[in-house]
Amino acid sequence: MAGMGMISTFTSQQTDSAAPTRADVAPAVAAVESGEPKGCVFQTLFGEQSSDSAFRYKTPVRAQTSTEDGLAWISKAQLRSGGWGAGTHSRQDVMDPHAVKADPATTAMVAMALLRSGNTPTAGKYATNLALATDYLLDQVEKSGDAPNITDQSGTQPQRKLGGNIDVVMTSQYLSNLVEYLENNPTLKSRVKRNLDRCVAKIQQNMNQNGSMKGAGWAGVLQSSFAANALESARTRGAEVDEKKLDQARSYQKGNYDAESETIAVEEAAGVMLYSISGTARSSAREARIAKERIRKAKRAGKLEEAAEISVENLQKAGLSKDEAMRYGTAYSLNQAAKVQAQRRDVLNGFGSDGGEEFLSYLQTGEGLIMSKDIEWKKWYDNISGRMMKIQNADGSWNGHHCITSPVFCTATALLILSIDNDVNQLMAMGGEE
Repeated sequence: MAGMGMISTFTSQQTDSAAPTRADVAPAVAAVESGEPKGCVFQTLFGEQSSDSAFRYKTPVRAQTSTEDGLAWISKAQLRSGGWGAGTHSRQDVMDPHAVKADPATTAMVAMALLRSGNTPTAGKYATNLALATDYLLDQVEKSGDAPNITDQSGTQPQRKLGGNIDVVMTSQYLSNLVEYLENNPTLKSRVKRNLDRCVAKIQQNMNQNGSMKGAGWAGVLQSSFAANALESARTRGAEVDEKKLDQARSYQKGNYDAESETIAVEEAAGVMLYSISGTARSSAREARIAKERIRKAKRAGKLEEAAEISVENLQKAGLSKDEAMRYGTAYSLNQAAKVQAQRRDVLNGFGSDGGEEFLSYLQTGEGLIMSKDIEWKKWYDNISGRMMKIQNADGSWNGHHCITSPVFCTATALLILSIDNDVNQLMAMGGEE
C-alpha cells in the first residue's frame, strides 16, 4: 500500500484512551469464543445464497488484504469505553485515535464496518470489539431519555461537517443493520429494537418540513441523506417509522437534482456536487428498482413487448395507477441520470482532495447501485476500490486531507466500501418491493 496519507500513532494513556479487553464486555452483549465467519455473514451465519449469482462480485484478493489491514488497525484504536472517536473540528491535526474522546457517530461507523466485514457481537475475529461498541451505543441512547439527540458532545468532526444530529442518525443505521443477527439472543434483540425506535423518533423530531435534517453542518446534505437511509433501513426492521416523514426525506434528496436541466443543488453541500448527487442516486434507488421490476414482470406476462422501455406510459400498461406510474417512472429517470453524474471523474474529485465526506459519498453511490440492482455497481467497485487502496496508509488506516480528517472515521468508511459485496443480499432486499 502506498503511504500517501499521514500515519496514525498510538499512545498508552490509561483512561478512556486505553484499549478495551474481553473483561470489559457487558454481560448483555458478551462475545463468545467462536470461529471467524468467512466471507459474507449473510451466507455463513444464515445459510443464504444470492438469488442472482451473476450480480455478485468476488472481492479481489488485494482488496481483501487491504480490508484486513484496516480492520487490524481499527481494532487497536478502540477506546476503553467501547467507543471510537473522530476528534474535534478545532483539532483536525490530531491523528492519534487514543488522543480523542469517543463519539457515537464514529463508533457507529466502525461498528457497521465490523459487521459488514463478517463479525457480530458474538462471532468473528472482532466480536469483542463489536460487543463493546454495541453496548456503548445502546448506553448512549438509553441515557439520552427524551433529549433530541443521544449525546451532549458538540464540535466533533462529524457534527461540524455533517450535522449536529449525525450521532443519532448513524447509530440508528447500525442498530437496524444489527437486528437480524440477534435471532439467538432475544434479550439483546429486544434491547436493540427498543433503542432503534428511540433513535427513529429522535430523527423524525429533528426533521424540517422539507425533509432535510435540522442542525446542518458544512455539508448538511450528507446528514440528511444518511437520515433518509436510516429511516428506510429502520422501516425494513419493523421500527415505528412515519411514512410521511420518510417520503419527505426521500423527496428532499431527489429534489437536489434536476435531470432535465442536469443541474445539481449544492447550497447544503458546501458547493460540492458529489455530496449532493450521491444522495440523490441513493434515495431514488428503491423506486427505480421497483419500476424495473414492474416492467420486467409485465413483459413476462405478455403485457409489454420485450423491447419496451421503462416509461410512465409503460408502467401504466404494467398495471400501475397514473400517479404511481408517474412516481416510479420519474424516480427511474432521475436515478439513471444521477448515477452517471455521481461517477463522473470531475464530480468524484469532490472538494479537490480526499476527506471523510468524499468517502461517504462514494459509499452512498455504491449502495444505491446495488439497491437498484444495477450491474454497473461492479464497475463502480473497481474504480472506487482502486482509488481507496492507492491512498491507504502504510499502517492500514486511511485519513482525510480536509474537513473530516479523522483516521478512525475515514478508515471505517473505507472498510464499508471495500467490503460492500458482503451486504449485497441485504441491500438488494432493501431495494425490492415488499
